[in-house]
Amino acid sequence: MVALGAQRVDVSDRALVMGILNRTKDSFFQPAATYDLDAFYQRAERLVNEGADVLDVGGVKAGPGEEVSEAEELDRVVPVIGELTKRFDVPVSVDTWRASVAKAGFESGAVVGNDISGFADPEYLAVAAKAHATVVATHIRLRPRVADPTPTYDDVTKSVTEFLLERRQWAQAAGLGDEQIVLDAGLDLGKTPAQSLQLLRDTNVLAALGSPLLLSASNKTFLGALFGLDVTERREASVAATAIGVALGCRIVRVHDVAGAVRVRDTLARLAEVR
Repeated sequence: MVALGAQRVDVSDRALVMGILNRTKDSFFQPAATYDLDAFYQRAERLVNEGADVLDVGGVKAGPGEEVSEAEELDRVVPVIGELTKRFDVPVSVDTWRASVAKAGFESGAVVGNDISGFADPEYLAVAAKAHATVVATHIRLRPRVADPTPTYDDVTKSVTEFLLERRQWAQAAGLGDEQIVLDAGLDLGKTPAQSLQLLRDTNVLAALGSPLLLSASNKTFLGALFGLDVTERREASVAATAIGVALGCRIVRVHDVAGAVRVRDTLARLAEVR
């Protein structure tokens, strides 16, 4: 089960598709394409029509770039979260590592806090618990916005597993229930392409930890590096990664191509029914 506000969604046999909505000027994928509000809402409508189960709104990219202040991030994401909840009957996630932005996002209607920092802000979990929100605990080796060109692990899957189990304990200690805690291996976040690939292949190991597992592989750098693909050429590789992730136990897939992910998810479910 995954809690999405008042809803409790059974994900034992059906993965959820989370559509990416960036209000950033420097996203790695199609920079600033949805920074303009008209473009943002048009994309949101398209993602909903394509079958998105959740909309994930972010105002700061994960990698190095121009500084985005707390005030600027609040201005980028909080008003649009409120508007999305008015326009669409689809749960909204706020993609932020700042507790203050998460709090404002929850107050505007978001029901998930997607934090790629691994709860580096000590107030994050308390804010989420007070709002009865779900959180995504993501592995990262350093911290957001910091380059990590030579990450080293004795065993990346073991290190990520230990990190996620610790963060899950933190969330539980803050008062969050099991259905309110989602885990994410953090592909590309302090990992080489080979390390990200190992984590994708070890999805079943991470899924066996017992919490819903989120996969964020869409158009990622590791796919480009492994197959020699520019960021605009990674659609098929992203769809394939989604298929592998869902087949091995991912219960939420965070994607740019919602239509493709929905088709993959539904096809896998139908194939599993065939006898």
